[in-house]
Amino acid sequence: MIYFDNSATTKVAPEVLKTYQTVSEKIWGNPSSLHAMGETAFNLLEQSRKQIADLLNVKPHEIFFTSGGTEGDNWVVKGTAIEKRTFGKHLITTAVEHPAITNSMEQLRRLGYDITYLPVDKEGRISIKDLEAAIRPDTILVSIMAVNNEIGTLQPIKEASDVLKKYPKIHFHIDAVQGIGKGIQSAIFNDRVDFVTFSGHKFHAPRGIGFIYAREGRRIAPLMTGGGQEKNQRSGTENLPAIAGMAKALRLLLKDEPANVKQQQTVKETIFDHVSKFKNVTMFTQRNDGFAPHILCFAINGVRGETVVHAFERYNIFISTTSACSSKKQVESSTLAAMKTPDDIATSAIRVSLDADNTVAEAEEFNKVFDKLYAEFSKLN
Repeated sequence: MIYFDNSATTKVAPEVLKTYQTVSEKIWGNPSSLHAMGETAFNLLEQSRKQIADLLNVKPHEIFFTSGGTEGDNWVVKGTAIEKRTFGKHLITTAVEHPAITNSMEQLRRLGYDITYLPVDKEGRISIKDLEAAIRPDTILVSIMAVNNEIGTLQPIKEASDVLKKYPKIHFHIDAVQGIGKGIQSAIFNDRVDFVTFSGHKFHAPRGIGFIYAREGRRIAPLMTGGGQEKNQRSGTENLPAIAGMAKALRLLLKDEPANVKQQQTVKETIFDHVSKFKNVTMFTQRNDGFAPHILCFAINGVRGETVVHAFERYNIFISTTSACSSKKQVESSTLAAMKTPDDIATSAIRVSLDADNTVAEAEEFNKVFDKLYAEFSKLN
């Protein structure tokens, strides 16, 4: 089996699974309990928080655990809207965000907030001039993803941060769900970024766990209220086995990050250099430094994306159409629509998404199968 759908989810690492199982079996106390078992659980919770903070060079009290990327995005967007509603009701995002952001924004629009969606160019990237022009006196949040989940575009986070230094009261949020471990931490964690969203299952942790970074001094309203966990910011009994597993997964992810990034880039380029030569192929991901090392998106013109996905599956190769969150619904890629890609080409888009475990040999096998399928589709057309 060749698994090229890592942007949808990654396999839980064996070491992480072992940690999860050990904590489940031996440290099952509630971290909020006063007795010794609760104290042991609490200590592990805070140890995991500190490990994550140290790995990212931030402070432990700036890390808050969530159920994943969707909750994190919802929390920052809606929490900012609630917390800063007396200062303004204008929020800025991009036309190529994950549905967790865009649907949250639209929910706020129905509640009377004003949303600006920044357009993108042919590579799916925003213009800094457009961002500057969109800022108003009542702007309270700018939310931009670090890496596009459909075609891998890197957004100009550093340049956006430079602009927002002139507007210190505006919250600046980065969706880094696809960006962790991809060699761009210095851009994500600059001194102007206020909030960052992460999801564990994108880097070999269990599903249903994630965290946000919230810079010291910045406030958002809690969405989950109850027993007062996470410093009264995110109530609910902590999923300690998954949290400990996620801390382990992050350590493993960042241990050999430069080598892992290079490996993914090499595998991606092996596929790119092959498939881009074909006449009826449209490449959405480009071969330059403006794209993440692990995502490759292209179309075989005239063949629907789901048809290509199932054709590769016959050879035990697993890829996807654009976003896994919309592929089963057969929703056209929001990113490609924002790039003004014609519908007949956008509906043919497929995504190959890699991990450090993927190899050049797998890429070469993918290319061989691609040749066979391209010939089949050419005969049919």
